[in-house]
Amino acid sequence: MFDNVRADIATTLDEIREAGLFKPERVIGSPQSAAVTVTAGGRPGEVLNFCANNYLGLADHPEVLAAAKDALDRWGYGMASVRFICGTQDVHKELEDRLSAFLGQEDTILYSSCFDANGGVFETLLDDRDAVISDALNHASIIDGIRLSKARRHRYANRDLADLEKQLQDTQDARRRLIVTDGVFSMDGYVAPLREICDLADRYDAMVMVDDSHAVGFVGAGGRGTPELHGVMDRVDIITGTLGKALGGASGGYVAARREIVALLRQRSRPYLFSNSLAPVIAAASLKVLDLVEKSNELRERLAANTALFRTRMTEAGFEILPGDHPIAPVMIGDAAKAGRLAELLLERGVYVIGFSYPVVPHGQARIRVQLSAAHSTEDVERAVAAFVDARAALGE
Repeated sequence: MFDNVRADIATTLDEIREAGLFKPERVIGSPQSAAVTVTAGGRPGEVLNFCANNYLGLADHPEVLAAAKDALDRWGYGMASVRFICGTQDVHKELEDRLSAFLGQEDTILYSSCFDANGGVFETLLDDRDAVISDALNHASIIDGIRLSKARRHRYANRDLADLEKQLQDTQDARRRLIVTDGVFSMDGYVAPLREICDLADRYDAMVMVDDSHAVGFVGAGGRGTPELHGVMDRVDIITGTLGKALGGASGGYVAARREIVALLRQRSRPYLFSNSLAPVIAAASLKVLDLVEKSNELRERLAANTALFRTRMTEAGFEILPGDHPIAPVMIGDAAKAGRLAELLLERGVYVIGFSYPVVPHGQARIRVQLSAAHSTEDVERAVAAFVDARAALGE
């Protein structure tokens, strides 16, 4: 049968390449850090890494690595089971309790990824009597999770409070209503207006859910994310997030929420019930990450300084960067092929970045999404800006 399909798939792949939308994978032969060693998919050798979600630089932090090594000896490699059978250890419960306290929620449930966490919420909480109201630029995992639910689906324009209120007015006959938004929108670095969203939720008796994957660990005075930033930690009903970005960069996700919501997820959430437990080594290392995040602001302050420096220098050099102060700093290019070529030229100059184009971003809005890290030095940032200027000249711009 596949012989009949092969040619069609090959044609589709050729069309993707011809449109400049093909996404090659580069292979690195070193730990995730401010600099990485590329072994395949680009110029071989060490390059500065400006495209990882390693916001706090903890992916290769010595204390995190030591905690992981100790955990292997104490807890073993993996659970080989799901949580409700024989896949729960003390370390899983300890991490859930720590995350609950850190995020100001009543309880937390761990998943193998935030994609799974978002995939397990909507179907469990909502049915055809209910409505979910989602920001138009929410992450793909939220979109896919909503599709699994029988709830009525409504969408509001990105961060548009008037449109959100209209959707709330149009769904007043629903039994339950859930507003869901990214805390930080990953392609733009824009922050959701959570205080105003919570005000509307109070007015129209709706629940609020935030995917805070690109915020927890470094946004807010204590790194507790966008609810802390906006002073609404006690008003958000559900927070989903990942351990795979600022919190160590490994894998794993969570839902931190009202106690009854988490209890129901443990009984009914399919990605939780039918997926292996998070590896104990990740749980233990994540506890060490929380120690580091809670005891000092140093990494957050360094990340903020690097972000401000890059955004300022790039703007001075004449590049268009979407406004904001988040370490996601999108350098807008427009044309997909040009963005891909610019990323190649930057790699040749020792800076590893990725060009993002359709379908990840809308047609005509291709960009280089630069991501700053606390692991970068001031010299690293200055080198990256110089490389952008030189690559732009080589591109003929």
